[in-house]
Amino acid sequence: MDTGTDLVAAQADRFAAIDSLLPVAASPPDGETLVATLPDGRRVTGVLRRTDIDPAAPEALWSALRVWELTPLLGDGGTAEMDAVLRACRARLDRERPVTDSACVVAWPSRDVEATRALLDHGLVPLTALAVRGAGTAAGAGDPAVRIRRARPADVEPILRLERVEIEYSAQVGNLRPRPGSGERDRRRRTLRRRLADGEPVWLAELGGEPVGFADGGRTDVTPETSFGTMLPAGRWGQLHSVAVLPGVRGRGVGRALLAAAHAELDRDGARGTSLFYNPPNPLASVFWHRQGYRPLWTIWEVRPAALLR
Repeated sequence: MDTGTDLVAAQADRFAAIDSLLPVAASPPDGETLVATLPDGRRVTGVLRRTDIDPAAPEALWSALRVWELTPLLGDGGTAEMDAVLRACRARLDRERPVTDSACVVAWPSRDVEATRALLDHGLVPLTALAVRGAGTAAGAGDPAVRIRRARPADVEPILRLERVEIEYSAQVGNLRPRPGSGERDRRRRTLRRRLADGEPVWLAELGGEPVGFADGGRTDVTPETSFGTMLPAGRWGQLHSVAVLPGVRGRGVGRALLAAAHAELDRDGARGTSLFYNPPNPLASVFWHRQGYRPLWTIWEVRPAALLR
């Protein structure tokens, strides 16, 4: 089995067996096709796509400026097949001489243990996970002393300060990378003002009248044609874009109170659940989100710079 169609079909069957929430991939993305031959003569492939990010773009906050995104097509294979595709990718990158501000990225189902072995062996790190929780999933209650309310336009600057604290912390353990001079803070201020003026779901947590945390959310209708169509099953999903709590009050139930309010609203109107991205290496996030009912669906493996792919 080595035709592209056969590989996609077999991989779809394997993904369905690994995790019933994974959407069915109808076809591989556009890009350069890499072919790898296994010792027994079978072939597997991968699609490699290069993207250059503007340093002033919002994505530059969490992305390298030159990214090679690899989509392996392994059929029903696991470790050996992933190893072969990553070797082919390594050979292809050798012709590129990747710059320092670069990355090679692979998004792969979190529950695929067999492929994980090959990804680790080739130097990739699980920096980001797309996690999901079902609507109505119960979680612990927050501190009753925490007041949660919808944020208003006058709350822009306190929210920006909270967000900056979170970015600086997450940069130590994840893929966030503040870029001085990029205009990122001014851009975020404009975006936040517009969202708050439009009544978008942003919640502020207060203790003693002082802002100590916030959560920024929304909803999206996922179909195969939308940007999340290859990552989430079809339906209405709540989303959490950003959550921050001041370090001095962590562990006091501020985050739980924020999430209780956010989930109560995002779970309405027939939502299947809520999704978010978090950093598995973050020792706080990897515990907190699981306790709130989330579990990884996709893991985004990354190596920076791309030249370090083994």
